Amino acid sequence: MRRRALLAAGLPLALHHPALPPTDSAQHDPPHRTSHALARLAAGNRRFRLGAARHPHQQPHRRHQLATGQHPFVITLGCADSRVAPEIVFDQGLGDVFDNRVAGNIADDLLMASVAYALEHFDPPLLVVLGHERCGAVTAAIDALTGPGPGPGYAGTLVRHLRPAVEAVLGRPGDLVANVVRANIALQIRRLHSSPPIAGRVQTGRLHVTGAVYDLDTGEVPFL
Repeated sequence: MRRRALLAAGLPLALHHPALPPTDSAQHDPPHRTSHALARLAAGNRRFRLGAARHPHQQPHRRHQLATGQHPFVITLGCADSRVAPEIVFDQGLGDVFDNRVAGNIADDLLMASVAYALEHFDPPLLVVLGHERCGAVTAAIDALTGPGPGPGYAGTLVRHLRPAVEAVLGRPGDLVANVVRANIALQIRRLHSSPPIAGRVQTGRLHVTGAVYDLDTGEVPFL
């Protein structure tokens, strides 16, 4: 499985590095690991919102420690938007977050292979699909589907992946972009659950998958 995940992600086998030993003392207690991971993210986001970020795990000794391996406690699938870097909005540091980012936080085959790689090698208890307010990719998809049609190249790719989320909420009350952002998070979570490595861990309680939306104005990241 490890070889298949690496090849599916386009990664050479030489990129594999040994994981650092988990720091969570309850590493064999999945519910505790999940609640601990969520609490770490919530506490870090609160520090970020209040302007009291600690910037943990960013010192030279941490960099040297990670040179021989890593053990991130959370996987994130987020939008590539420059304002929504998970390590910053959750006040985390090197080696804490296995961060996957692409416009529209889309779980395509390559992203799922990346997540499968992280699960196999690091076994984190939490996977967060992180969307954000006023997402440009979502807005472009809405404009294409409610206007003259998708443009060439990348626009058509975004529309193809985001179309189900847009169509699911068209006609609902409220802000269309905000509704699609949340529908898209749910859509990507369903896609992630279609991956056997992810679904298997969810079914056995080793992995919890959840969504969250970053508020561009307040900096808050409520979980859905």
